[in-house]
Amino acid sequence: MSENWGMKAYLKGVALLTIAALFVKVLSVVYRVPFQNLVGDHGFYIYQQIYPFVAIFVTWTSSGLAVAISKILADLGQDQRQYEKNAIVHILFLFLLALSIICFVILFFGAATFAHWMGDPKLADLLRLGSFVVFSMPALAVYKGLFQSAGIMRPVAYAQMVEQIVRVAIILGGTWIILSTTGSLYDAGKMALAGTVVGEFAGILLLMIFIKKHTSLKIKMTPIEKRTSSAWSIIKKLLVLSISISMSSLVLLVFQLIDSFTVYSTLRKLGISSLQAMEMKGVYDRGQPLVQVGLVIASSLSLAIVPLVAQASKKRHGQDAERYIQLTYRTSLLFGVAAAAGLILVMPNVNVTLFETPELSSVLSIFVLQIIWLSLIMTLTAILQGLDQLKIPACLLVIGVLVKLCLNKFLILHYGIVGAAWAGNLGLFITAIGLIWYFKKEEKMNLATARFYSGMAFATLAMVFIVLLFTLSVEPLIFTSMDGRMRSLLLCICKAGIGAFVFVTMLAKMRIVSTRDWYLFPFGRRMAGYQLLLQRKNKKTR
Repeated sequence: MSENWGMKAYLKGVALLTIAALFVKVLSVVYRVPFQNLVGDHGFYIYQQIYPFVAIFVTWTSSGLAVAISKILADLGQDQRQYEKNAIVHILFLFLLALSIICFVILFFGAATFAHWMGDPKLADLLRLGSFVVFSMPALAVYKGLFQSAGIMRPVAYAQMVEQIVRVAIILGGTWIILSTTGSLYDAGKMALAGTVVGEFAGILLLMIFIKKHTSLKIKMTPIEKRTSSAWSIIKKLLVLSISISMSSLVLLVFQLIDSFTVYSTLRKLGISSLQAMEMKGVYDRGQPLVQVGLVIASSLSLAIVPLVAQASKKRHGQDAERYIQLTYRTSLLFGVAAAAGLILVMPNVNVTLFETPELSSVLSIFVLQIIWLSLIMTLTAILQGLDQLKIPACLLVIGVLVKLCLNKFLILHYGIVGAAWAGNLGLFITAIGLIWYFKKEEKMNLATARFYSGMAFATLAMVFIVLLFTLSVEPLIFTSMDGRMRSLLLCICKAGIGAFVFVTMLAKMRIVSTRDWYLFPFGRRMAGYQLLLQRKNKKTR
């Protein structure tokens, strides 16, 4: 089946893929709240201990391997394309199959060792079950890569949504059934991991159906002796590209993996009881969905910016690319700061609303500061990816991971569980600063003016002042007759509404982002209209 390979069709496909990716991210955030409510902090700890092992493979497959394969295939010359495609796909599929077997053996047979290192031997069975997800890697990566290399994004977008819908349905439905029958939290954790495994294979089945409709994408496996390309050079290119491209998406999962091995075991060394340490780690893990909520805007910007920068940098000496880069950086930083500050201001209320108790609200407030650094990291790595700069950003992300790894235990031993939150922030901060330095060094471009930074600081301080004033003077007087959770929900709505209004109004009054630039964003039309309205009112008052 032929596809229109024009830029309009391509950008339409990218937009669909972006919407699908955001749908997956939002659903990934949303399901954790009812799941935690079902299993409690102890059950949430069990799931979050093993989740990073599984999620790293899922994320690497979708955002790394598939994109790398599509780039390798798209770079082929048209005269040799079909022959080379057959050979390359065969090499990559066999390599990924071998890699999957190796990873499965390590995870399945090493499960008891990993569980021992984490300090909880009961986690071994969950890790064994989760290890089966690696077998979805070869087919998913190759199928998605084939479609993306041809500019056919619809099947990939549908597969991502189906994977997540199936996964969430099994996690929530299966967990409810398990708790209604056996009541075992570890069995509930197994069901949650089974949902991820089944969801990935559901995506493969859907892509197999689509591949039958696109006969031009079917691959005939080329015999080894007929291959003209060096297998190792292709595999090396796949690994370098896939890891570099997906590193910004993987870094938070790697941080979670470090926490899985260090937080619970270190808390036990501090003399905290086993159950209390598990529950404390479960409460600490509440920060993950909160950070992901704050990253929704930065995620959408980073997903959209790569094709725009890549396309614009090839035209008119990159003038449009510079505008897109500056605008994306400023907008992601603005809303990253606003999201982090806003969550800190409503933290006790949002903690009770979503998770029933206000425990460790101060620790979670430190944790969500990661939104600021991750917003910068996701945006800058996406911009550099669009400019074909991959290796140094990946190295900077590795440095951030090493900082987290080296400091985590030390800070927990000295400051308690808040040390893990500080270690994460320090690792991400160093990476973000490194990326800004590298970008300026390579591109010689001013990302933002002093006026922008001062305006952002003023808008944030205004928001903080007004919300704190509301908290101290009005909050004690309202909704006092309601129970804790409902009252917290209404207070969250009030504070979030007030804070957002103040922040947005300050931005519009100071014109931190121009009216013309607001129109480039899906949510920007109303913001542009509001900014114009304030400008007209200012003129009338003068």
